[in-house]
Amino acid sequence: MAKNKFNKQWLQDHLKDPYVKMAQKEGYRARAAYKLKEMDEAEKLLRPGMLVVDLGSAPGSWSQYLRNKLLDKGELRGRIIAMDILPMEAVPDVTFLQGDFREDEVLKQLDALVGQDKVDLVVSDMAPNLSGIESADMARIAHVCELALEFAQTHLKPEGALLVKAFHGSGYSQIVESFKRVFRVVKPLKPKASRDKSSETFLLGRVLK
Repeated sequence: MAKNKFNKQWLQDHLKDPYVKMAQKEGYRARAAYKLKEMDEAEKLLRPGMLVVDLGSAPGSWSQYLRNKLLDKGELRGRIIAMDILPMEAVPDVTFLQGDFREDEVLKQLDALVGQDKVDLVVSDMAPNLSGIESADMARIAHVCELALEFAQTHLKPEGALLVKAFHGSGYSQIVESFKRVFRVVKPLKPKASRDKSSETFLLGRVLK
């Protein structure tokens, strides 16, 4: 009974959520688009001509926003490569790879898609399936962040940037430290579109050391 009550409350909150309404109105697949929009506008992350990799892209709202920002007079200037373990409905001009980012074989496919080009920006809204056991969950989150960091080290331009989703809790400070070893500038970001109750935060690393 309590679970049903919780689900009902979540649904009511969700339907009243201004970002959900805005997403429906503006054609975004999820309210998460506004998290990226807010961080992009604050940090000036995107401009036409960039090569951007979107990790954990399904259902596609970040890819939609990236495409909108790289459009110039109706033409895409730049490249967007997206990947997720889940299927994603096609987004125009976005190359999508379905697979598990934690698997070497899938990483090789992603490497092949990127090719010899250096990446300007890697964004990751990836979150592993959480069990509710904090120590296990933080280890999974840290692992996903480490993989994104390794990918960025290999593929980013020297002045490139990596934006990942993380969560406050045990292990968070270690993720920040690992970012500081790789980037000159490391900044935590909490967009307004991120729900207040959520421990979700984002970490931005800029300019490789």
